[in-house]
Formats: sequence, structure tokens, C-alpha cells
Amino acid sequence: MKEKLLTTREVSQILGLTEQEVIDLANTNLLPSFKVAGEFLRFRREEIFKVKETIKNKYNLPDKKHRFPDAFREFLYFNDFYIISSLVIVVLLWAILKDLVL
Repeated sequence: MKEKLLTTREVSQILGLTEQEVIDLANTNLLPSFKVAGEFLRFRREEIFKVKETIKNKYNLPDKKHRFPDAFREFLYFNDFYIISSLVIVVLLWAILKDLVL
């Protein structure tokens, strides 16, 4: 049976960190990780749980449940293309349809 690898988002939820913090820790080799297809970070579940307390204690990370400002900022960072594209489509549809309705 193939092992289910964790994504950056899943690790961020387990550790109570933002995705960017997980990426930074992985890039400095403080979180055991590897890249799939040379680009995507993946993590083994058992390795993350082994280092979970060490990471929190070593870097004095508080237990964070929900940090709305950080979560919202992260959402905008990872979805900016889709948000801007949707806004452009809405504006273009409005420009086209306003003349047809009036």
C-alpha cells in the first residue's frame, strides 16, 4: 500500500503554522521533507509528528488555533490569480451586459 504524503497545507494545520512558515522551515531543513517532481514539497506523517513538539518548543511557537488575519493573508497569497481573474470576468460581463439590458 502506498504511503499518503502530506502537503504543505496539511502540515501547516497539524503544526498550527502558516503554509509559508512550513515552507521556510522545510527550506532550512528544520522540517524533514522532500520534493516531488522537483517542485512540490511533501512530508511523511510520522516524521512530522516526531518533530512536532521539538519544533514548537525550540522556536517557542504558541499553540495557535485560528489566526484569522494570517489565514486570510495566506488565502489571498495563494489564490490571488483566481480572485483577480474572477473580478476581471465580472467587470467584463457587466460591461457587455449593461448595454443589452438597458
